[in-house]
Amino acid sequence: MTTDDISGMGPLVARLSRGGQRLRQADRTHPWVLDTAIVVLIFLMFCLPDLIHGGWDDGDSPPRFRLAFTELPLAGMLALQTGLVLPLLWRRRKPAVAFGVIAVVFVLQWSLGAALRADIALFVALYSLALHGRLRQLPWACAAMTVAMALVAVRASSAVSVGDALFFLLSTATAALALGLMVRIRRAQLAGLRERAARLEVERDQRSRLATATERTRVAREMHDIVGHNLSVIITLADAGAYATDIQPARGKEALLLIGDTGRQALGELRRVLGVLREADGGPTDGPELSPQPGILDLGALCATVRAAGLEVVYRTSGDVDALDSGVQLTGYRIVQEALTNTLKHAAPDTRAHLAILVEDSRLTIRVQDTGSDTSPGPPNEEGHGLVGMRERAALYGGYVSAGPTAGGGWSVEAVLDLTPGSGGDR
Repeated sequence: MTTDDISGMGPLVARLSRGGQRLRQADRTHPWVLDTAIVVLIFLMFCLPDLIHGGWDDGDSPPRFRLAFTELPLAGMLALQTGLVLPLLWRRRKPAVAFGVIAVVFVLQWSLGAALRADIALFVALYSLALHGRLRQLPWACAAMTVAMALVAVRASSAVSVGDALFFLLSTATAALALGLMVRIRRAQLAGLRERAARLEVERDQRSRLATATERTRVAREMHDIVGHNLSVIITLADAGAYATDIQPARGKEALLLIGDTGRQALGELRRVLGVLREADGGPTDGPELSPQPGILDLGALCATVRAAGLEVVYRTSGDVDALDSGVQLTGYRIVQEALTNTLKHAAPDTRAHLAILVEDSRLTIRVQDTGSDTSPGPPNEEGHGLVGMRERAALYGGYVSAGPTAGGGWSVEAVLDLTPGSGGDR
């Protein structure tokens, strides 16, 4: 078969497939229609000729066949045909019962020495039992089939040898049994594939929802860090500017300028985060140029902003911080930003914060400790979104965050990140 022939069969196969689907749907809706149609078809093809010609002997059969089989009266023939064909109405709902009834009628018929074309019903019943019945019922069905075929072979021994008859009859029975099992296995495979496809679709939807939830958590964490820090600085500068306006107008003007710079910085970071979301959603990517994610090198500017808000910050680093991965640097920057924001919100005006960034072998340690004040309460005991966000960020790199009051009355935050390749940063 050529490629053109195969391609030409494509529409035909598609139409046959759609037709088969419609037939299966109709069969599920009206299951009796198909069974009744099969019974009517067998009656027309195999029962009606016997009723018209008075049995298997239609006058053209060899004399040995006419001597081997008994001629039945019309009423007896019709009764046997009914017993053979009518149980096929239940071949799918009760296949074992249908096969048993047909087998009994079949043995009775051949015990009388009669041969009917309707005997084909026994092979249809065996096929239906293999397809719809319980597998443990097949052994006794095969045994009954063997006995029935042996009876036929003995009865027909005057017309054909027992060996030839047994070979033909058992081959036909085996074909019916094999066909039923093959269709059964094929249906089971298709059902398994449909179930697997449905399960994969559910898993895909679950992964999509999980990815959406993870992205929402990440964006919420970024927004919290950006908005929380910058608003804290703006509020502190606004309070300081309002206080200095009457005493030192120049300092008030300076505070207003710092508020503008901080606001523009916050707006730029928000645009960057929202711009990434729009690009991920397939939206337009044109717009303002996006700045890179902040890192350890940007901590100097962060400390300068916090100092302008009135908090003294002492900053030092140790180790090769420039060689850190960009993801690690962003995590470190956000942890420091959140810790300094908490200090700015909760500490007294004369508080000093000590920031240390230490890179040692495969570990990054971040320490933020403030001196606190006897008149200023430390951060609240309950965990807020800030501390939870810091711990989530540290957990991405197999690290942890510890926070709590110090002996001198201040507050300390320490974060440790694992820099070992494959520790979690690629998640």
